[in-house]
Amino acid sequence: MPSGVTIDESVMGENTFWQIFKRLVLVFLTILTAVNIAASLIQSLNQPQVQSRLELYQTNLILQAAEFQGDGNADVAKIRTALLGENPYETAQKQYKQALQTAQTHQKTLQSRSREFVNSPKNEASREQEQQWRRELQETTRFVDEIELKIGILQAQQGKTEKALETWDNLIESPQESAIAQITALVRNLWSASSLVPANAEETLMQNLKGWFRDRALHQLYQVQQNDRSLFTLQAREQTIARQAVLKLAIVSIIPTIGGFLGVGLLLFLLIQLAIQKEKSLLATHHNLTWDTPWNIEVIWQVFIVGFFFIGQFILPTFFGFLGLEPTGFSLRQKALFVLSSYLLMAIGGFLVLYFSLKPFFPLPKDWFRFKWLDKWALWGFGGYLIAIPLVVIVSLVNQQFWQGQGGSNPILFLALQAQDTVALAIFFFTASIAAPVFEEVIFRGFLLPSLTRYMPLWGAIGVSSLVFAIAHLSFSEVLPLATLGIILGIVYARSRNLLASILLHSLWNSGTLLSLFILGS
Repeated sequence: MPSGVTIDESVMGENTFWQIFKRLVLVFLTILTAVNIAASLIQSLNQPQVQSRLELYQTNLILQAAEFQGDGNADVAKIRTALLGENPYETAQKQYKQALQTAQTHQKTLQSRSREFVNSPKNEASREQEQQWRRELQETTRFVDEIELKIGILQAQQGKTEKALETWDNLIESPQESAIAQITALVRNLWSASSLVPANAEETLMQNLKGWFRDRALHQLYQVQQNDRSLFTLQAREQTIARQAVLKLAIVSIIPTIGGFLGVGLLLFLLIQLAIQKEKSLLATHHNLTWDTPWNIEVIWQVFIVGFFFIGQFILPTFFGFLGLEPTGFSLRQKALFVLSSYLLMAIGGFLVLYFSLKPFFPLPKDWFRFKWLDKWALWGFGGYLIAIPLVVIVSLVNQQFWQGQGGSNPILFLALQAQDTVALAIFFFTASIAAPVFEEVIFRGFLLPSLTRYMPLWGAIGVSSLVFAIAHLSFSEVLPLATLGIILGIVYARSRNLLASILLHSLWNSGTLLSLFILGS
């Protein structure tokens, strides 16, 4: 051993070296993560929101319910008007025109990107990206064509036949290759009293149209053919579907409305209590609601960069790529399993990083990662859910006016909207309502929020952890609504000191969202 160097000094030097090396690695991973997050958020700017599709699904449900006659019952008529409005067809037409504008904006963006790829240097990555953009452009173009076709049917339903024919003519004569030109020409002939109705018209309509729009076209076809028997059968079936649609609308509209009113009442009670009792109120956030945090900002940084973002954004995609798994070609059930597998692997990796990062500090101080079953966690969780309904909905409505249907959404929402397969829906439910709440609440509320109280007041820790929680979902349009939900989750956890409370709230929120998606998608 060199003269003048002690063993302690050698160990200290070695420890210092590894600390510097670890920090350099963390800095490098942080830069990679920040670039990837920024790229994902920017990409989401040009992606459609699931909310815009949800509004169309709900509009379709309203159109089906509008056919309900109710046997002339006055009370039923009042309920129908309350659910559907005075003129559901006009309202539906406005909704579809708004969706058309949003889809056309997205279509123009995709067309511009496709032209850029034509003039850009070609490599394997760019070719794959170009193919992805072209597939998305084809899907968006078809979506635009479908909306224009449906707007024409809505116009015809309101007696604006000439306007409908003009809409369909513009679609048929469009310079772009329309994937639904044939069905558009058929529908136009039905309303133009043309004799050019092919023998397979009924089959064509059944294959290319769905729901209320299919039934309206069939109704017109049977009238043109003077097929009274088929027309009577169709009208009877429409009444059955209309009754089911009214029930579905009641579930997706009335139940959340009742929950919203209860939430507003509970929030007003808590605010009044806070004004009167102050420190003794349930919403009070005084100094003794902080945590004893033995680790520093470097540990917090390490857990989130490595355990959450890096695993989810780099390790898992690389792993699945190595296995040759490409979910774009999967069936809906396979996509559901892929999403669940991805989430479970990310959760396992995140928990391992969290465990080894905190292991030097065992045993942990009191109140860390508490799961106390014999407590009032259910009241906190359910009460927080009721308050979240009006607050998040209000923020979402304001937010929607700004983004106008753009800004992206969680891909699992689009998949769940299509999930009429019981197995696929059960898998999505387990992922969103059990796996996601447990993992995210342990990471964001169980670890991040309390850790930040070492450096800032509790209200600041709730705000910062909520913002990180919102950004982690990688959709610009969802940042404000998710941050609002995160604040409510943070307050519930800070006051209950029980992760079961925030997990229940999170699970109820995701379950309610999935239920609405399933009902509207059906």
